[in-house]
Amino acid sequence: MSQNGAGVDLDKSLGYLLKEASSALRAAMEEVLRPLGMSVTHYSCLELLAQRPGLSNSELARGAFVTRQSMNVLLQTLEREGYVTRPEQAPVGKVLPARLTASGRRSLGKATAAVRSVEVRMLAGLTEAEQAGAFRILQSMVRSLRDADDGA
Repeated sequence: MSQNGAGVDLDKSLGYLLKEASSALRAAMEEVLRPLGMSVTHYSCLELLAQRPGLSNSELARGAFVTRQSMNVLLQTLEREGYVTRPEQAPVGKVLPARLTASGRRSLGKATAAVRSVEVRMLAGLTEAEQAGAFRILQSMVRSLRDADDGA
């Protein structure tokens, strides 16, 4: 509890625990991705493009939880390294849809296996039913927060 008694008790704060879990997950993912020459954002971008080819810079930024500027820098790097391709000119408007190359898919395959190992480790102490329950609860929390944002 805070010194004056009026604050959030961090030992009982679900929000603080979620942030701690998020931080621990990110650190574990960075650790397994680093030897592959990737960051979590790099991996997230490739995974998003594998599942949703043709996403724009803005869509990728939202999906990877980074700014458009950060994603633009990453996409330029991924293009130079041959993992991603984008057209020279936008087919419509200003959007340059990105797609994975064969090299990007191979790199993603290794990264996905590494990230899965982290998730398996994270969930090792939970039964399947507990995992499903945690998933539902977290989805409900996200929905509640987003619905509150939509109503504001």
